Amino acid sequence: MSSAIEGLEPKLVWKYFAELARIPRGSGNEAAVSKWVQSTAKQLGLKVKADSLGNVAVLKPASPGKERVKRICLQGHLDMVCEKNKDVKHDFLKDPIELVRKGSVLMANGTTLGADNGIAVATNLAIMEDKSLVHGPLEFLFTVDEETGLTGAASLASDFLESRTLMNLDSEEEGALYVGCSGGRDTTGAWDAGFEPSPAGAVAGTLRVAGLKGGHSGLEIDKGRGNAIKILNRSLLLLAEHGARLSSIEGGNKRNAIPREAEALVFVPKKSWDAAVAAVKALEATAKAEVATVDPGLTVTLAPKAGAKKGKVVKRAVQTKLCRTISALPHGVIKMSADIPGLVETSTNVAVIKTEKRKISLATSQRSSVASEIDEICHTVASVFTMGGADVHQGAGYPGWKPNLASPILKVAKSTYRQLYGKEPEIKAIHAGLECGIIGERVPGMDMVSFGPTLEGVHSPDEKIQLDTVPKFWDFLLGILKNVN
Repeated sequence: MSSAIEGLEPKLVWKYFAELARIPRGSGNEAAVSKWVQSTAKQLGLKVKADSLGNVAVLKPASPGKERVKRICLQGHLDMVCEKNKDVKHDFLKDPIELVRKGSVLMANGTTLGADNGIAVATNLAIMEDKSLVHGPLEFLFTVDEETGLTGAASLASDFLESRTLMNLDSEEEGALYVGCSGGRDTTGAWDAGFEPSPAGAVAGTLRVAGLKGGHSGLEIDKGRGNAIKILNRSLLLLAEHGARLSSIEGGNKRNAIPREAEALVFVPKKSWDAAVAAVKALEATAKAEVATVDPGLTVTLAPKAGAKKGKVVKRAVQTKLCRTISALPHGVIKMSADIPGLVETSTNVAVIKTEKRKISLATSQRSSVASEIDEICHTVASVFTMGGADVHQGAGYPGWKPNLASPILKVAKSTYRQLYGKEPEIKAIHAGLECGIIGERVPGMDMVSFGPTLEGVHSPDEKIQLDTVPKFWDFLLGILKNVN
């Protein structure tokens, strides 16, 4: 057992969390963790089933005296976002997550922790094992591929679940009950690069943006953090004035994460090199001043690329269109909710750019709790791409979850929280895609609420879980199960 979890409570939850950390489980790579959950359930003598994607459902009988209570489903997703710091050597396909305890938080060593949503998986397994708990009939749902499109939940057969009450354990703020979420869609633009030989005598250089915090493109989109792709593009526009030609560009890793790092290979006329370096240095000072409060670690650098005397460059016309498009694309909060104070209603994220064999593609993601506003912001982004000469593709997207303040399970959750802690929980909606929206669409009539312990920095190597909130989350969840009649 990892020393990082020694002495932590509840012991059973952390035992399973440590076991889970040893299993690689990036989105699309959940076969091993799905089999592990199934095997664990069978060892506990519980009824288990799985579908062809690896979604798993487990049934646990009621404790004595609670057999007549309606069945409740506890749900979380098996996959995690795989992000690491550039200087960290870690293969997410085979290496375990290295847990690190720092005072009151648990983190990973330079990678994402996977508490999103590993804490739900570990909690469900702990409840499956613990025979001393008081509860009615339970159903545990473990879904796959939540982080790259919620496709596991979207593929659930309508009869896969027996429950019509669900508690999603994928929220990240202890003391808050979530009753609604945004829907979302992706919009991607692609350009034929039209590669040609680099100019004779040009100096190859690496233009790099690093040191940003990044974060979840929904939960942290209102923090004003820097976007590495947008900042890199500002530098490219400056370098173009000095004759620089773009060879390749890479930035961001996930559509649901604000890009923390980006870099481009450029070829700069030798006579303009010193002026180009000075221009980037000046841009760095400007950008650092803009985000100093929220992103003090920002760096923007241009350095010679050793051994790269010749290469290929993007056609000048394509480079111009690409850079102008990135400059025109909106990023960040588009609209705040007029109904729920502090809630971002609509946003968009310039997320991932990459150079392929013959083209350059740029992926963006749009979110809103209002379906018509998703359509509008997607239309805006697609229009910018089209005017910039890109081929545009939009995904099918996923639905939001409309709040039901008269929800029966919400009523029990609120009264349980008051009973345990003598105060009211916060009732919130979240500017992120929860599986509740899709599950509610797949299983009509599902009554739902979402909550969890406090997590910070999810979808980035700064991800951490506040350890003192886990026992409160555990007691609250068990209290609800005990109080449901």
